[in-house]
Amino acid sequence: MPTLSLPHIGKPVWIAFGAIFLLTLLLAAILYFGKVEKTTVEGNAHYTSEEIISMVMEKEWEKNSLYLFFKYRGKSIKGIPFVDKMTVTIQSPHAIHIRVYEKVIAGYVEYLGNYIYFDKDGVVVESSKVKTANVPEIAGLKFDNVTLYQVLPIEDPSLFQSILDISQLLEKYGIQASKIYFDSKLDMTFFFQNVRVKFGDQENIDDKILRLKNILPELDGKKGVLHLENYQKGTKNIVFEMDEEFGKEEEELSQE
Repeated sequence: MPTLSLPHIGKPVWIAFGAIFLLTLLLAAILYFGKVEKTTVEGNAHYTSEEIISMVMEKEWEKNSLYLFFKYRGKSIKGIPFVDKMTVTIQSPHAIHIRVYEKVIAGYVEYLGNYIYFDKDGVVVESSKVKTANVPEIAGLKFDNVTLYQVLPIEDPSLFQSILDISQLLEKYGIQASKIYFDSKLDMTFFFQNVRVKFGDQENIDDKILRLKNILPELDGKKGVLHLENYQKGTKNIVFEMDEEFGKEEEELSQE
């Protein structure tokens, strides 16, 4: 009867098999014991924490502290819209910390169906089909082209710093304007739902915005124009001109 003979496996082959087996065990141990279970995110406003985490650890096997350590050691993550950079810090084998440094957005303009976001220097940082909450539209600026990462070509570039100052004042007082309009004289009108606020120029702008903060609750449900063009600290009465369909044409809002 014929006998079945097994091929002879040399010692080097067994050593190779053993090395592969040990390497597999080591990799499995690293993936298990280095699994990220806690992630903290700091500095994000435009994106949610969940969105930031998915950007850093897009695939399931990337949720490993050792992998992230070697991938991001001494490096920052760039190339994300509205984000200047992100850094990843390994706090423990199971915990990481992501620090987001967002670009400072002063406002946006609409151009050819897109929302064009720019920073304090007027540099276009993003063009998007999506409108971002809490960023005011800036209307009335005149320009004939838009180039990403270049300054919007308006007549007076110093206006960008003014826009940032105004945006920061609004944020300081917890006010969200949907639009800020500049006319040909650079006088400003702020839009809040059905209320338009005539601000005039930037003289006494801090006092005007503080007064606006106190008045806005009184205008809830009303539609018309609030006149703050000539407001100065200490002004007693302010005129609110209501639209005709709301009845009375104007009323005075007392400073007291």
